[in-house]
Amino acid sequence: MRRHMSNRGNIYGGKPARERRSVEVISYTAPDGLVTPLEIIWDDGRRFKVDHVIDRRHARSLKTGGTGMRYQIAVGRTETYLYFEDASSIWSVEAKVTGADDWGA
Repeated sequence: MRRHMSNRGNIYGGKPARERRSVEVISYTAPDGLVTPLEIIWDDGRRFKVDHVIDRRHARSLKTGGTGMRYQIAVGRTETYLYFEDASSIWSVEAKVTGADDWGA
């Protein structure tokens, strides 16, 4: 069964604006080199467990730029993209620009 990204919660109908936000990630690297993100840590110290990796592939962020490994992840009931940029070894998420929600992505 294929799951789709949800835009629920946006009362004005369009997709919310996104910005790339660098985050710290705790991950597991298997002996074969496969990296699995386990937890995302915001710059203010909040931690969010990655409940499920839905998909992983080499891609670039069409909304915020950058290339590398793109993970489609579930954090609670929220699905978002998490990126690991090959060139800079930086983890980032596509975070909503507006609002002070508790997850932010």
